Amino acid sequence: MRRYFHDIVIAIESILSNQLRSLLTALGIIFGVAAVITMLAIGKGAQQEILEQIKMVGVNNIVVMPIVTPDTGEDSEAGSEKKEKKKFSPGLTMLDVEAIKENLPTMKQLSPEITLNSFVIKGGKRESAKLIGVSNEYFDIFNLQLDRGSYFNEYHEENGIPVCVIGANIRNKFFASENPIGNYLKFDNVWLKVVGVLEKTEVNLTRFEDIGVNVMNDNIYIPVKTMILRYQNRALVATRMKSSNVRVSRRFISIQPNQNNSGNYNQLDRIVVQVNESNELNPSSDVLSRLLLRRHQEVEDFEITVPELLLKQEQRTKDIFNIVLGAIASISLLVGGIGIMNIMFASVMERIKEIGTRLAIGAKKMDIVVQFLAEAVLISVTGGLIGVLLGVVASALITKFAGILTIVSPVSVMIAFFVSASVGVIFGYSPAKRASEKDPIESLRYE
Repeated sequence: MRRYFHDIVIAIESILSNQLRSLLTALGIIFGVAAVITMLAIGKGAQQEILEQIKMVGVNNIVVMPIVTPDTGEDSEAGSEKKEKKKFSPGLTMLDVEAIKENLPTMKQLSPEITLNSFVIKGGKRESAKLIGVSNEYFDIFNLQLDRGSYFNEYHEENGIPVCVIGANIRNKFFASENPIGNYLKFDNVWLKVVGVLEKTEVNLTRFEDIGVNVMNDNIYIPVKTMILRYQNRALVATRMKSSNVRVSRRFISIQPNQNNSGNYNQLDRIVVQVNESNELNPSSDVLSRLLLRRHQEVEDFEITVPELLLKQEQRTKDIFNIVLGAIASISLLVGGIGIMNIMFASVMERIKEIGTRLAIGAKKMDIVVQFLAEAVLISVTGGLIGVLLGVVASALITKFAGILTIVSPVSVMIAFFVSASVGVIFGYSPAKRASEKDPIESLRYE
């Protein structure tokens, strides 16, 4: 064992005496390992982001949204016929919510949703915000946890009491130096009592708002009945349009001053239905579609989406992308290994006399193998360590400047380091074996 240790010392001395060559040899390993760690970090970050997004959109959710056709004011015959047909659909209403509760056996929880964009005022400070009318089940469906306070109680929901649960950013803007619980905010012309504050989330979900995901940090939540009684009830418009039995006109559309879209006659902006199991998503979507078509007089003025399936599809796409990136990074390691083998072969040719001298004075073939193999492994391991450091730094820079979440896991570091050491062994053995098989006499005569 001591003689092998001496062989390793000779290998280290050889590397130190040829530092530039050793560094150039290790470059392939350095960049290969750094690329592998960076790609794995990006993949892990993407996976974590998707998991957080699935958690935020809720598990096993189906989102029903209205299809709103803005009133263009056209008086063409075709346009009149279209409006005449659509006026008989009440749109999404609370009656649909009750019908779904009664007729969908796979339903676990359900929450209607009405959204209103306006301004919040407190203490002379005015900020834009989103007010969302929901039921208490909404918080369970979307896994919204409280930082302090409480959710709505039964009395709040049944009587339309002006209370609210606020997001973390709303709290920071208006209650930075005081406890928000029990205090009031003014949204439009209604004062709302704060009963709860939600925990802050760091997940960016803005681009998922069109499939029913809200960025809760900037939202204010109130009971859905409070929204209908104190802010807007678009069902009144639809009811008056239906009872009048005349062509839709602008004077009916302008009844509700708080409406975001004058052509939107739907009482609800969304209905979120949570089913018991993932395998019930598609059948439940079909049942919902048939149920709502019957209730809306066969007018397809709604659409049904399953956010979880969309996110899982995105996860599959990202997985394929990460596999491609990982393959490219692995090719870098392969190229680095081939570079080590070439340099070691060249080193054998340069040091034939040295090999012959060692063999002539009593060195065994295994000593030569250990020496050259140790050189290859030391170059690979050193390059691997530098590559790990470079990969960690690159991952941090990507997160900071590109805004892409990266997570460097200990497993990825161990894999990259193990691969770099394996490359040294695999690609260093052949040159080492060739060096040990040199004939001492021929080696001493070599010019």
